[in-house]
Amino acid sequence: MAQFRGIIQGSRGEASRLGGKSSGLRAVCNGWHKGVTVIARHKDGKDIFNIYETGGSNGAESENLIAIIEEA
Repeated sequence: MAQFRGIIQGSRGEASRLGGKSSGLRAVCNGWHKGVTVIARHKDGKDIFNIYETGGSNGAESENLIAIIEEA
């Protein structure tokens, strides 16, 4: 079984992707001026999720909003 599973739903239906401990998983959701990127990774036996605010489809700036780290 994969370490991470991502699911997205849009006008063309649902799609999912798997990510392992070494590959992690990256999800991006953009509007024109704002968006979010979520990066899931595994480090030192813990799952870590970073959520970034981005400039959306119109810009590349990003800011780390939150980091969620699995408790040991």
